[in-house]
Amino acid sequence: MKVLVIGSGAREHAIVRSLVADQSVDAVVAAPGNPGIDRLALCEPLTDVTDAEAVLEVARRHAVDLVVIGPEAPLVAGVADVLRDSGFDVFGPSAEAARLEGSKAFAKEVMSAAEVPTGMAHLCTTLDEVAESIDAFGAPYVIKDDGLAAGKGVVVTEDRAAALAHAEACLAKEGGEVVVEEFLEGPEVSLFVLSDGTTVVPLTPAQDFKRVGDDDAGPNTGGMGAYSPLSWAPEGLTGDLVRRVAQPTIDEMRRRGTPFVGVLFIGLAMTGRGPRVIEFNARFGDPETQVVLARLLTPLGGLLKAAATGRLEEYDALRWSEEHAVTVVVASHNYPGTPRTGDPISGLDDVEGVPTAYVLHAGTALDGDGTLVSAGGRVLSVVATGADLGQARERVYAAVDLVGLDGGHHRSDIALRASRDEIAVG
Repeated sequence: MKVLVIGSGAREHAIVRSLVADQSVDAVVAAPGNPGIDRLALCEPLTDVTDAEAVLEVARRHAVDLVVIGPEAPLVAGVADVLRDSGFDVFGPSAEAARLEGSKAFAKEVMSAAEVPTGMAHLCTTLDEVAESIDAFGAPYVIKDDGLAAGKGVVVTEDRAAALAHAEACLAKEGGEVVVEEFLEGPEVSLFVLSDGTTVVPLTPAQDFKRVGDDDAGPNTGGMGAYSPLSWAPEGLTGDLVRRVAQPTIDEMRRRGTPFVGVLFIGLAMTGRGPRVIEFNARFGDPETQVVLARLLTPLGGLLKAAATGRLEEYDALRWSEEHAVTVVVASHNYPGTPRTGDPISGLDDVEGVPTAYVLHAGTALDGDGTLVSAGGRVLSVVATGADLGQARERVYAAVDLVGLDGGHHRSDIALRASRDEIAVG
């Protein structure tokens, strides 16, 4: 099997890494990929991942057997539809099904129809409506851009003025709408569920860290780290979420004539009233993918192919490593503001000396001299595994300390509370 992976981040690097390890996969092509992926697979230039015709040309030229679409933007733009219409097997939902991520309001509508437990929410199109809604819900205020925002469209704040300012910026966009939600108290969980449109197969839960600074200080980011498994999660949580959230949602999408094929990312809060869905995404999450795939023993290529071709019922259960995995994101100067780019990156070869540790590239590039430099906000994901969370943390931070990036920063507390058994549910 020859697989084409669309995207250029650490999520795609993790996917490519797992595909290369699958003996049923003969070759992997990535478009556009990144310098880290280029060491594992053939990288093809691709200026715009939402350009369906350009993606189709790469798929045809390499006669691939499966296309895996990593980011959300090409899914919402309908790239999967064009590929399927041209005869390719695709892991990734249609544009209609990807609305589960492309529109927070649509996702809430589907949750309501499927009787999925979630928080109360109001769709607002004016600032007056936003003000009325946040006053009704009270602080902390949760304001979400209805459309795609690269993981940074959500503001959770006690500051009413800051909430209104974020809403105003979202509404200023063409067709801008805002979803105001009640705040859901409790530790957050990310669960990926593979779907072929009918059958669902869950992966293992993870937890990510959205705020830029230690102790959840500062603004939201695309994610600064993650870990898996969640030893504090209630027994049977995954099965419960499949029954109450994933399967009803997949059934509702099929009932609407827009079957969901790909991975449904369920973000939820473990509240005192039980699990409540915060959001759906229509693709693998970043950085959770980095730790989930680090533990997956079932070959990934065959699994994604089965989802793309309606054969997931062949998988009774997936195989997982007993080890714990942690990833820490190394970000560039000023991220999540406008990041500084072009800074040289050093020390990556030294990471290989840390047991189980490895580096996944996200925002990297080669300059004119062939030097590896930063080229985005989240530059690297450093991953390590261990017999327990403490050992995985020790290894991953030993590896992070070897990475050199002028102005770079990272959180020092990824998985710290979990490693100390300080997380309580309910």
